[in-house]
Amino acid sequence: MAQFYLGGYRTGDPFVEDPHPAVAERPEGLPATADVLIVGCGPAGLVLAAQLAAFPDVATVVVDRRDGPLQVGQADGVACRTVEMFEAFGLSRRIVEEGYQVNEVAFWRPDPEDPAAIVRTGRIPDVEDDLSEMPHLIVNQARMLAFLREHMARSASWLAPRYGLPVTGLEVGDGEYPVRVELGGSTIRARYVVGCDGSRSAVREAIGRRLEGDPMNQSWGVMDVLAVTDFPDIRLKSAITSSAGSLLIIPREGGYLVRLYIELDDLRDRADVTPETLTAVANRILHPYAIDVRDVGWWSVYEVGQRLCDRFDDDPADPRVFIAGDACHTHSAKAGQGMNVSMADTWNLGWKLAAVLRGRARPELLATYSAERQAVAQELIDFDREFAAMFSAHPEGRSADPEKFQRYFRDQGRFTAGVAVRYAPSMITSGAAHQHLAQGLPVGMRFHSAPVVRVADAKPMHLGHAARADGAWRLYVFGGGERFDALCAFLPSVIARFTPAGADPDAVIDVRAVLPRGYRDVEVGELPPVLRPRKGPFGLVDQEKVFCPDPARADVFDLRGIDRAAGCVVVVRPDQYVAHVLPLDARDELAAFLDGVLLEA
Repeated sequence: MAQFYLGGYRTGDPFVEDPHPAVAERPEGLPATADVLIVGCGPAGLVLAAQLAAFPDVATVVVDRRDGPLQVGQADGVACRTVEMFEAFGLSRRIVEEGYQVNEVAFWRPDPEDPAAIVRTGRIPDVEDDLSEMPHLIVNQARMLAFLREHMARSASWLAPRYGLPVTGLEVGDGEYPVRVELGGSTIRARYVVGCDGSRSAVREAIGRRLEGDPMNQSWGVMDVLAVTDFPDIRLKSAITSSAGSLLIIPREGGYLVRLYIELDDLRDRADVTPETLTAVANRILHPYAIDVRDVGWWSVYEVGQRLCDRFDDDPADPRVFIAGDACHTHSAKAGQGMNVSMADTWNLGWKLAAVLRGRARPELLATYSAERQAVAQELIDFDREFAAMFSAHPEGRSADPEKFQRYFRDQGRFTAGVAVRYAPSMITSGAAHQHLAQGLPVGMRFHSAPVVRVADAKPMHLGHAARADGAWRLYVFGGGERFDALCAFLPSVIARFTPAGADPDAVIDVRAVLPRGYRDVEVGELPPVLRPRKGPFGLVDQEKVFCPDPARADVFDLRGIDRAAGCVVVVRPDQYVAHVLPLDARDELAAFLDGVLLEA
């Protein structure tokens, strides 16, 4: 939830920040040096840029080999977890308003009485109850990227991509800016470089990483069309397997546009494929229904293959160059994971780079990026291989049971929604010794938001929406009583140890409380000072740190399996993943965990 006017009231759009003083010092052309050079302005690159835009003291440069922004969408599925992430940027409302919301999925198979025709075999919810407060959406990738660029432009960094700059050379050496990058006829030196430049990544090639895996031996056509059809489920996501092949229908935003993924088993030459031939194949698959394509917004042919790099950086001991997205993992498009997993890569990396560059975290933190995200990508590759094979299986083959694919789709719903990721124990993710205190908030998984009421203004909201993409660690303190009070008295000393002079007290560690009683029973003036921190040049009190269960909706303690009597502390990383669950009186253990990640100011 946005806060503004902390530094003084001003007119105009409050979401457009005044430029940081460093902006005025930028050269007009490409600078000679950068803290972070981002190569590629696709989903991975722009999520990273949008996150680093929150830190104008980090000199970030974003380049792309193309002449300008993407105009026509490629990927389109936006998973629930991705919408949760966009909420941290303040962008989820725009995406939800514009996107097509996937509510149900229809399944079609050959009619047993007439195998040449298809028949609907079932419909299931696309997302299970309480999987996320956010929906699964279909939004044009070009629009997603436009939202991110706008966010960058409105930040204090006034960050904007630079186009027409291909990487023609990259070397890692020594010194303050050890990575030397040739961009066409220009040179820039950077502390860190992140290659988000696609499956043909020049950055990946320069550091000697290789995409390894299955050969690309299956072709699919894809079209965004305006069409007239008698197929009854044209506005539902529909998975169709017929005797003539497989088809995936994805309704698009706006009420009329629809995307068709069309299997091309007998493709010999991509040059033979046209929108007309794709339409003919779609009509064979849809029989006895027909589709009359009136306009084609975009179309392409792609080949399915699952490939992966063994590492996502150049050096496990001292990484200086990272790769993300299609540069380090490729797979089919039918599960809608490519764009989402790519953005999750750099959502994981961005706060780590900022924390190390700003002197707030130990340099070893950067090694956790490859360890965490390569394991996730391997899971995706394994899932995608099975999903693609099952989707394309001949109806007389092993998927003849129409219930089988539906069950598989339902069982894998958490994975496709992006909420099944669980990071292994590391310096930023503890073990689960105290997991019983918050069973619904598993350590290593994303912090699952829940409805609450904000005490200060009685506002019903989602607890997770209080967090912004600002690089802060969050301590959610659930409970009350003497142990709660003792912890709140202890926390200011921990916060002070890691917070730089002059920074707001919640800039590094942001403490929020959820009290197990009615919000009207809380006296704001009696709350501990750590829950009413003074901020900004005027020492204003932040009144928005305390919450209670929402009496009109599910109780957050019951919903997330939190022991109401014992209480607990849930430590959440800046990328919204649960790092630790601790008893209220485990003060030394909490301080030791933070000390293992953060640097004293």
